[in-house]
Amino acid sequence: MPKITRDQVRVPVDVMPESRDEYIENYMKATQGTGRLMLFACDQKVEHLNKDFYGNGIDIADADPQHLFEIGKQGVVGVLAGQRGLIAQYAADYPEINYLVKMNSKTNLVDTDQEDPYSPQLYDLEAVLAMREAGVNIVGLGYTIYLGSEYEATMMAEAGNLIAQAHANGLLVVLWIYPRGTAVKKEKDPDLIAGAAGVALCLGADFVKVNPPKPEGDDARTPFEALKIASMAAGRTGLVCAGGSTVDAHTFLDQLYNQIHVGGACGNATGRNIHQRSLDEAVRLTKAISAITLADYDVDRAMKVFNGEEDFTLAMI
Repeated sequence: MPKITRDQVRVPVDVMPESRDEYIENYMKATQGTGRLMLFACDQKVEHLNKDFYGNGIDIADADPQHLFEIGKQGVVGVLAGQRGLIAQYAADYPEINYLVKMNSKTNLVDTDQEDPYSPQLYDLEAVLAMREAGVNIVGLGYTIYLGSEYEATMMAEAGNLIAQAHANGLLVVLWIYPRGTAVKKEKDPDLIAGAAGVALCLGADFVKVNPPKPEGDDARTPFEALKIASMAAGRTGLVCAGGSTVDAHTFLDQLYNQIHVGGACGNATGRNIHQRSLDEAVRLTKAISAITLADYDVDRAMKVFNGEEDFTLAMI
């Protein structure tokens, strides 16, 4: 089981001395004392509008945004990631959840064929720090960069400044980095995914969320072998993979196990695969995911957790 102590947390030197203890505390909270991240992604209400929350194959409970917070409360997650306003509306009723505020977002209405993607920062850090001062359990920030977009320089500059300011105030930062734009022909090209991981490191992120690479043509590597190169490129920035569209639990858990144990990932960042299910099933899946991510369970044992044959709680980490 991967466990770390407070003195094993590598604190970046851009964390001010007066914020060092807070950074360590936030890192330990976010990773549940393991150094690995189980990120519950709840930012899709802007990114994908309502199609991820209502429709065929989606449990009706997901139509109510409170479903996300009930999962975060009853399940086992490291952080719940969402926009500032979403968190502001519900955090008072769910103070025990560790929150990561997504600082930029855009809808998917404008296609890449129409215009290269740009996701602007929606609020400044002061608005987030004010929420933290008011008692909201904010441990970190998130920001998306579309590498290869004609607007990448603007997004990288925003992210770089944000990371420096966040670290100075003891907060973690997770970057979402997706190669996307008219200059990008294959968004999941292994070299591009590894490149994105290296960009996150150079910007100073604590973790980076990428799409799993997809080797093609003469590249005989498995996706997990290709992911290993991206994990190496990320250096001391922990790499986690996006969960993607909903699949059956065993397929997802098997993929996650291999991402960590073959691909060198430092956890997962999962949204639709969790919240599109009923509350009971979603909670059990967070426990199964966390059992693999935070406690090194194998897939068979994690499936027992998902099927309710074995429990998994924070106290077991």
